Amino acid sequence: MTLVQLRHFIELARAGSFVRASDVLCMTQPALSRSIKALEEELGRLLFDRIGKRIELTAFGQEVLARSQALVEEAEQLRHCGRALSPEDSGRIRVGLSSGPGALLSAVILSHFTQHYPKFHVDIVRSNTASLAQMLRDRLLDALVVDIRSLRPAPDLRVTDIAELDGVFMCRPGHPLARLARVGFAQLNAYPVCSTPLSEETARILVERYGEQAHPAVLVKLASDEISHLVQVTQDTDAVLLAIRASAPHLVELPMSPPLKTQARFGLVTIASKSEPPFLPVIRGLMREALREGPAAAPAPR
Repeated sequence: MTLVQLRHFIELARAGSFVRASDVLCMTQPALSRSIKALEEELGRLLFDRIGKRIELTAFGQEVLARSQALVEEAEQLRHCGRALSPEDSGRIRVGLSSGPGALLSAVILSHFTQHYPKFHVDIVRSNTASLAQMLRDRLLDALVVDIRSLRPAPDLRVTDIAELDGVFMCRPGHPLARLARVGFAQLNAYPVCSTPLSEETARILVERYGEQAHPAVLVKLASDEISHLVQVTQDTDAVLLAIRASAPHLVELPMSPPLKTQARFGLVTIASKSEPPFLPVIRGLMREALREGPAAAPAPR
């Protein structure tokens, strides 16, 4: 078998159709069919069940797919080993971002690769930390940037490049709370609070600072994995946003009494047993630039 055959197999499994796969691979359907048939004959078992015009991976095919993806990834990394990316390099980057990193990094990553590595395919996947971690383990993603306090520690995951950013309560300019020199929890709790899913550590800090009513299960009335939606709601209504300060610098930071004093800890997550993809140093550099403590939210008037 060859790497070319494995690439054909991976694309066919992804497309679920000889027609779509042959279009992506720029080859004829008979040629693709011969390539898959030769691979099946060499392996001695069927990779796909043919159901009319549809195809589905067999149980054996699912096992071969996981191993094929790992082999092709390692071969691609070996090709780039020992040198930095150049503008002529091509490939595919699949990066998972949870809500906070997604707000700060999505456009940065897409813009940088468009300008400097235009031949690369860049896939950004936004979801919660648990879902992204499973996709990383399933080899559907190459790396994650997530709040590592929401990530269950595991020996198969490598976490590096940790950045800490302050979490705060924020509201729109002109909000009734924005005029106060100090905001107590009872005053805050008079308005709906919105947030992305919070870690157990953040929940503990909230309860320690403000009491049982500050537990996210009670306090947070509007929840979403997509922080941009929550920022928009906060701009348009009297909702209060609990998020990293850098995610919405145009909002007003509320002077809580006592202060919240919590931080998100964003980290780069990869599979510990895999060699480093050639694009990872680029992602690291973008993280260092974008995840420095961003511009402060506007302070509340005194």
